[in-house]
Amino acid sequence: MPITITLDPAHHDLDSIHAVLAGTYWSPHIRREVVAEALRNSVTAVAIDDATGATIGLARVVTDRATFAWLCDVFVVEGWRGQGISRRLIESLERHPDLQTVRRWCLATRDAHGLYEKLGYRPVPADRWMEKQRPKERWQAVP
Repeated sequence: MPITITLDPAHHDLDSIHAVLAGTYWSPHIRREVVAEALRNSVTAVAIDDATGATIGLARVVTDRATFAWLCDVFVVEGWRGQGISRRLIESLERHPDLQTVRRWCLATRDAHGLYEKLGYRPVPADRWMEKQRPKERWQAVP
């Protein structure tokens, strides 16, 4: 089945993207307006089913467009997985003209290490990274 990968934010189907992200382990119940703001402030690649126009995948990069990129919100909807769509989304972002000087690409994953390792990502020593999590009330909808 033919698909199109686009970097054009005009192709964001916010309702579809929000519906998927709100059901993920990394952003459960995320509010729609938070997703909208995240998309506006990121570089994105979207996979679209050519036959129906439906959004079937997304990858998003939070970046300064010079030295650092955080790859996140990578998903492909059920029924389309296993066809290399995630790889195509990520490779499209890595080729983005605004990201060619980025020296460090990072990501966090619970279950897709194999995919990312095939794309050149490697584990980093845990003692290098720190995090501060904000209260869920700032971004999460009441379930």
